[in-house]
Amino acid sequence: MNGARMVAQAKINLFLRILAREASGFHSLETLFQRLDLGDLVSVRLNVAGRSLDCDDADAGPTERNLAWRAAVEYADATGWPSSFAIEVEKRIPVGAGLGGGSADAGAVLRLLDHLSPEPIGQQRLLQLAVRLGADVPFLTSTAVRALAWGRGERLLALPALRSMPVALLIPSQRVATVEAFGWLAAARATHSDDHPGPIPQSRQLYLSDLGDWKSLEAVAGNDFEGPVARHSSSVAALAGLRNGLRVLPGERDPLIYEMTGSGSTWFVLSPSSHALDASERLAGNLPGMTPVRTQTSQHVVEPQPIE
Repeated sequence: MNGARMVAQAKINLFLRILAREASGFHSLETLFQRLDLGDLVSVRLNVAGRSLDCDDADAGPTERNLAWRAAVEYADATGWPSSFAIEVEKRIPVGAGLGGGSADAGAVLRLLDHLSPEPIGQQRLLQLAVRLGADVPFLTSTAVRALAWGRGERLLALPALRSMPVALLIPSQRVATVEAFGWLAAARATHSDDHPGPIPQSRQLYLSDLGDWKSLEAVAGNDFEGPVARHSSSVAALAGLRNGLRVLPGERDPLIYEMTGSGSTWFVLSPSSHALDASERLAGNLPGMTPVRTQTSQHVVEPQPIE
């Protein structure tokens, strides 16, 4: 087989807590990942001259920093194969929006190369390579549609898929860099006091029953980045301000979950109510530079397919 392709599915964080800073300088996290049907199309071809990456989005950055490229290099360095490859990425997930687009591309490349390899290294070794690339990459390399993650994303508990739920993504043109979001969060916590409360993480005990259906998840949803990022991003602050409006929709229950995903800047409305999704898009439409995207939560992980 000379090549394969797959959809690199985006993710949302149904909740995200940022915990203690480790001696390494990285923060531990606790999060519940959920894949979406929205995804980039990633292809890997072999038996080509040299190594190349073709990405149709200029915002994806230089080749050597692109996560899809770095994933291929990691795999080749670890296994000694392949000596050459051509990667193509058709972007459908906005860059820098908290939806894991670059991480999904990296996970897809790792899975595609292992699918094509004459000597596959298997899921466990793929995850060991993935953790070197970022906290979202292990989940998006795994075959889990939903997972609880700890640490830097390297510890995963795969969970059964829930019934598919409609999702409205509210994507501002203003992006948030992850490194900036962590800096804002750290600064907010450093200035915590009775007069200036910061988002200090509190102890919490989770039960599997808390994660077993959409109604239970509504009670544990939340994102520690929301407050600190909203203080520095007018787009995020504006989206945060829609929460009260969505809670008082006439004749409708609250949206099931409305929060920011990842370090921002995208917010999502997850609800069985088409009226709630329509209302969120209508309210966000009054904000400058806002793009709504409709998708749904996934019930399965897409598998690699051969290139004809």
